[in-house]
Parts: sequence; structure tokens; C-alpha cells
Amino acid sequence: MIRRSNVPIFSLSFLDCICCGFGAIILIFVLTMGSQTKVVQELRERLQRIIQQQLITLADLRRSQEEILITQALAADSTLAEQDKETLKQLLARLDQQVAEQKAARDRLLVDVAEIKTDLAARQKPKEVELKAVEPSPIGLPAFSTHVAFIIDSSGSMRDPNSERIWPIVLRKFDEVLDAFPEVKGIQFLDADGRFILGGRQAEQRWLPDNDNNRKAIKEALFNYDIFSNSNPVPGIVRALRTLLDENDKEMRMTIFILGDEFTGTADAVIRRLDELNPKNEEGKRRVIINAIGFPTAVKMGFSMGNTGVKYANLMREVCFQHGGAFIALREIEERDDREAERERGR
Repeated sequence: MIRRSNVPIFSLSFLDCICCGFGAIILIFVLTMGSQTKVVQELRERLQRIIQQQLITLADLRRSQEEILITQALAADSTLAEQDKETLKQLLARLDQQVAEQKAARDRLLVDVAEIKTDLAARQKPKEVELKAVEPSPIGLPAFSTHVAFIIDSSGSMRDPNSERIWPIVLRKFDEVLDAFPEVKGIQFLDADGRFILGGRQAEQRWLPDNDNNRKAIKEALFNYDIFSNSNPVPGIVRALRTLLDENDKEMRMTIFILGDEFTGTADAVIRRLDELNPKNEEGKRRVIINAIGFPTAVKMGFSMGNTGVKYANLMREVCFQHGGAFIALREIEERDDREAERERGR
């Protein structure tokens, strides 16, 4: 009997199959990896595009934020600039006020220095200027004027001690004189120290227009004027001549009215000073006419010391005579009449 040869279990064909199987698996894996790489690449590109878009959006947002910050900064700067502007305006206003006050103080100082110099010069003379005797003349006030200025003594002797207001007789005489000039180009009035009673600092070197409203305001201001002046009208006269008289206006006919009751200085010094400020022209006439009204308040009410009431009357008589005006001396302090009481009630 012929014996068969042993056949091996694992033959070459089996190994080939195994190898082919492994190769197929590897091929499938390789193919799969290639497709996944393409997907990943597409995702990566898409992600990059999204990132770029986000970066662009972020840049736009940053620019918008910067613009907003710049706008806010500009708005804040504008607000600060407006505040600084208002502050500067207030500072300038205060500076203007201080300059005006200093100017007024300087003018008063110049008047005082000039008065002191003339007073010293007068005291050094052996004899005062003798007041001329004036013959009685018809009483009347020159009414042909284009500009009228009033110098009103507002000291304590010119006020009612009960109310501390200007005496009613003074107010009434002021109204009468003002009414004697029904129409002029300019009106102004100062106290004895040279302060403008109406118009404030802006009134310096300026006339108030003549109209019904200003006349009413002038009377109201004088009635309520609460600043006490000295009993010396000379500074007010000098201030009016210096600031209100326009040398270039040849048609100006200026008149000054003085309402007072006392004088404490030296007569001849004042006369020389006024002669310098209001000199005569070639025809012997002066640019400004000076009138005065004397009230006996200092004498009648016992306020006078050193005969100041008589000195005022003598001085004003001579000044008015030399400057073409008239001096009216009242004998009594009149009581309030019904018309005056009615007027005060209307105020």
C-alpha cells in the first residue's frame, strides 16, 4: 500500500491570502486618511476665513471705539473750553470793574490833590481875595442852555434826621429848576463828592438824554439816594467841568446848578480853581454858567459849626457872579405842602 505524503496545514497560498488581506486593510486605511486630510484642509481654510472676517470685524470695532473716544474727548474739551470762556468773561468783567473803580479813585485823588495845592497856595498868601459887594439884582435863572448838570449836597445836614432822606424842600426846588428847562440835549447830576447819582460808572463823561422817562428816573433816584456826601460842593463842580464839558462842541451851552447849605474850605482857592477850569474867552464870557441855591438847613437846624452856612452863601454868591449865574438864598425851611405829600404817595 502506497503511503501518502503529509500535506502542511499552512501552505504558501494561505500566507498569500493573509498578506493580501493586510495589504487591503492598509490600502483602505491609506485611502481613508487621504479623504480625511482633504476634509481637514477644507475645515482649516474655512476656519481661517472666519478668523480673518472676525479680525476685520474686530478692527472695525476698535476703530469705532477710538472714534467714540475721540468724540467724547472733543466734547469734553469743548465743555471745558466753554467753562474757561465763561470764567475768563467773569474775570474780565471783574477787571473792568476794578479798572473803573481805580479810575474813579484816581480822578477823585487828582481833584483832592489840586484842591490841597490851591488851598496851600491860598493859605500862604497874606490876605484872602475879598468878596465883592454885589448890588441887588432881579432874581432869575438863565434858562438858555443845551446841557444842564446838578451838583447836590447829600450830607447829613441836607437830610431829614427822621427818615434820612433828602429834605422835601430840596426835592421840590430841584423839581422846579428842572422844570425850568423843558427841553435840553443832555442832563446829568452828581453829589457833592463828584459821584454820578444815576447811570453808574458808565455815566462818566456822558450826558443822559433828555426825555420824560429819564426825568422821572432822575427824580426817583434823588428821592431814594442814600449815599452821604461831604458838605463841600467843590469836588462835584470840578468833576462836572472836567468830565462833562466838551471843548470841541462849540454849540454846547452848559449850565451847572448847585444845591447845598455848607462850605468848609477856603473861598479864594476855590475861586481861582474854577477860574482856571472855566476861563473867560476874548469877549469876557465863559463856556459854563454856574448857578446855586442855598438852603438854611445848617443854620436853622443847628447843624452849622464854624459859620459854614454863611461861608457857603458868600462863596456861591461870588462864584455865581463871576460865572454869569445867579445865587438864590432861601430864608426858611419850608414844611411839606399838600402837593408834595401827594407826590410822595405817588412814588
